[in-house]
Amino acid sequence: MIEIKNISKSFSGVKVLDDVSFTFKKGQTNLIIGKSGSGKSVLTKCIVGLLEPDSGDIIFDGRSFRGIKTQGKKKIRKEIGMLFQAGALFDSLTVEENVAFPLKMFSELSTEEIADRTNFCLNRVDIINKNDLFPAEISGGMQKRVAIARAIAMNPKYLFCDEPNSGLDPVTAIVIDELIKEITEEFQMTTVVITHDMNSVLEIGENIMFIYEGKNYWVGDKDSILTTDVEELNNFVYVSKFLRQFKEKL
Repeated sequence: MIEIKNISKSFSGVKVLDDVSFTFKKGQTNLIIGKSGSGKSVLTKCIVGLLEPDSGDIIFDGRSFRGIKTQGKKKIRKEIGMLFQAGALFDSLTVEENVAFPLKMFSELSTEEIADRTNFCLNRVDIINKNDLFPAEISGGMQKRVAIARAIAMNPKYLFCDEPNSGLDPVTAIVIDELIKEITEEFQMTTVVITHDMNSVLEIGENIMFIYEGKNYWVGDKDSILTTDVEELNNFVYVSKFLRQFKEKL
């Protein structure tokens, strides 16, 4: 579980986050939604420690991220897995080498243990017999699954997914959504998904926060989002669904 309490952040006197509080629940897909410029990315960077909030606190399973020393922060960071928007695989490394990379860098596992863990993660995301291929030799959907395998290689407690369906066709996007939900439940991770994709929201949105102009404007789940009377959220949902349908027709 991750708790954010009264987080505020300003840049050059402009407030980007304004007293934001929320609880990201363990074993659930927690979604952050909102239009571009609403503060989603800044909030995420504050949570993972890339930015320092001006005020407030971030608590990882009872541990205050702002209140601990450097070593404590490093320990928490090792418990975080990241799935980047474009996958961010290393083009010069094979599928196997990409997944093994964090294990070689940050774990004390033996070569044999790294190979076993790498293959376990690849099998879990249904990547079979592709170990020696390079990212350019596999499809976009497969690349995203390899990126998920790398994100869970260190057996993280917390998984952050930045626009996981970016660049994917609707069918592949559903596969990725289902995979994220499955591994979240299976490994009981606290998963945070930052997305504009309303299909994802309606498929896997168990615990959703809607950010508007730097504030936490609404909290709910995939069922209640369709019946809300919050005008700003209704506008976001309508525009997001319209744009998604438009892109699918192109």
